[in-house]
Amino acid sequence: MKRALVFQHMDHDHPGRFLDFFAEDGMVPEPVRLFEGQAIPPLAPYDFLFVLGGAQDTWQEDEYPWLVAEKQAIREWVAERARPYFGVCLGHQLLATALGGEVGPAAKGEVGVFDVTLNEEARAHRLVQGLEPSHKVMQWHMAEVKRVPEGARVLASSPLTPVQALAVGEHAMSTQFHCEFSAQTVAGWSSLPSYVSNLEKHGGAGAYPRLVREFFPLMPQMGRMTRTMYDNLATASGLRR
Repeated sequence: MKRALVFQHMDHDHPGRFLDFFAEDGMVPEPVRLFEGQAIPPLAPYDFLFVLGGAQDTWQEDEYPWLVAEKQAIREWVAERARPYFGVCLGHQLLATALGGEVGPAAKGEVGVFDVTLNEEARAHRLVQGLEPSHKVMQWHMAEVKRVPEGARVLASSPLTPVQALAVGEHAMSTQFHCEFSAQTVAGWSSLPSYVSNLEKHGGAGAYPRLVREFFPLMPQMGRMTRTMYDNLATASGLRR
């Protein structure tokens, strides 16, 4: 049985539809609740590293000292061990900073459904093979990658955020958008008042039901996009042989 190490930054957060992919590949997720002070275990026994989003910012090491160890672990995993990695939102930004890039406040945040487009020069990259040129995706971020680390490739962009997806070789990938969100994920927010109030902070009263109405019809295409990226990564990185 394979093992996926999951770095978690907020309560109730999880890898969403990736959990189905893990199950199909015989891989058990093992979360580390960093925000509760849980320590990162030795990395060698694991097969995959998945880093979730969160309300923290990459530069808040004084407020969240565990960010230092997390960045070190990501650097070891991706740069030294060259093992399979996927990060979303904060996990995307942490990949960039761990490898020497820069993250800062977004010129304009994105919360809701937005369009992203594959970069012309990146369409031949193995990790995005089989994807359509443009996609509607779910966004929830107020920070962004400002400078890409040396050796990384930008795979996708949006009008507001130039770095929407990154690749490091063929073993590591990250997205600023939340490709992990499933129908179950979004439906579950109805029982989490803090999530609903945060949406209303950005989108006004009734933001959550409006988002559900817009988001649910898009689920099939978002699922196909995410499945394709994961399959490409699993094959290219050697996770799936």
